[in-house]
Amino acid sequence: MQRSPFPLLPSLFLSMALLFAGCGDPAADSEQSQANSEFNCAPENGGITLPDGFCAALVADSVGRARHLDVAPNGDVYLKTRSEKGGIAALRDTTGDYRADVIERFSDMTEPGEGILWETGMAVHDGYIWASNTEAVYRWPMPEDGALVPEGDPEIVVSGFPEQDPHDSKSIAFDESGHLYVNVGAPSNNCQEESRTPGSPGLDPCPQLERHAGIWRFDADSLGQTQQGGTHYATGIRNVVGLDWNATGDALYVAQHGRDMLNTLWPDLYTEEENAELPAEEILRLTEGANAGWPYCYYDWRQDEKVLAPEYGGDGEEVGRCSQYLDPVVAFPGHWAPNDLHFYRGEQFPERFRGGAFVAFHGSWNRAPLPQEGYKVSFVPFEDGSATGEYETFADGFAGVAPIPSRGDAEHRPVGLATGPDGALYMSDSQKGRIWRVVYTGTAEDE
Repeated sequence: MQRSPFPLLPSLFLSMALLFAGCGDPAADSEQSQANSEFNCAPENGGITLPDGFCAALVADSVGRARHLDVAPNGDVYLKTRSEKGGIAALRDTTGDYRADVIERFSDMTEPGEGILWETGMAVHDGYIWASNTEAVYRWPMPEDGALVPEGDPEIVVSGFPEQDPHDSKSIAFDESGHLYVNVGAPSNNCQEESRTPGSPGLDPCPQLERHAGIWRFDADSLGQTQQGGTHYATGIRNVVGLDWNATGDALYVAQHGRDMLNTLWPDLYTEEENAELPAEEILRLTEGANAGWPYCYYDWRQDEKVLAPEYGGDGEEVGRCSQYLDPVVAFPGHWAPNDLHFYRGEQFPERFRGGAFVAFHGSWNRAPLPQEGYKVSFVPFEDGSATGEYETFADGFAGVAPIPSRGDAEHRPVGLATGPDGALYMSDSQKGRIWRVVYTGTAEDE
């Protein structure tokens, strides 16, 4: 189990031991084998490791460079891809073995900015299939009469977002009151006068905060909206790829990608090893008007402090004005690249997972000379709608044999997460397009 910088409950290891008790019993092993067969679990869980009592089936193996996904009420899977075959893959199992034997595609595209879709942003919500590109959010009515893909062009719900590089994904989420939330990432590393230039100071105030580096809220039932007409819901957030609404806690949660290049830009203040671990990847609880402090501040998980960025006079320890900004509810080491955050909505998993959050880490690039990290799905427990401050590894082994020289050498890189109508957890891979369907195969006594 891995730990966040926040205090852990002393009983966590005991509760985990009780949860999966009986794993060495031959009778239990026999029952487990039978359960695995019933769930059509893949050999070695399709190349990943899971906690005792869980197994994974392979829905698909090579759909294309997959991003976010969602599952319709009838079990059909809709997957965003970076594929020349089509921007969205629609997958259906007609034989009951949980493996997609029908795959259709729609919304063709070949390059960013061409066609309709690109990058992340995928949902099945309120009778529509939703997706985004770098400039807009679209929706199609759910197919009728047994069809797998929708007909015709999509409706444009919101447009007019800036198409910047980097961090141009427009990830989406919905609350229970008819609102759509859209991330607009920062078009820079840390708002320097000269981008990614050693010693260059930060712009103060940072003009990028006006239309970037935040979350915007819209009416999910209205068409033809623009960014300027939406509500600037939260600011000071460098880039979010994964976000989700926590219905129990009645708040939006986002997973922020921290900044890069602390030692390259400020070698007198940071070592390579410090840069590899800093700043934290943050899970933030957002309410309207929240400000997480980018670019002026970053969160140091070792000090449990939000500290002043060197572009704004910081030395790695000074807090200064950063005391006024929002702290994370959970913090992870640097450069793991959280690409999805998903609250588990099913009842198939044991009680302790229900209402908790899964986070898919894609793995990042700025960790030299330390080993590459990420390439896993972590679980963040919640109690009474609030994060406990803990996290643990749920699914691992995506990258293959560790350590890997670079992110491109990983066998698989998890990106998207979704709960199916039967409570299974779906996970997507951006390297080749593998999709896992994870279920709990234990008995009621194991819970």
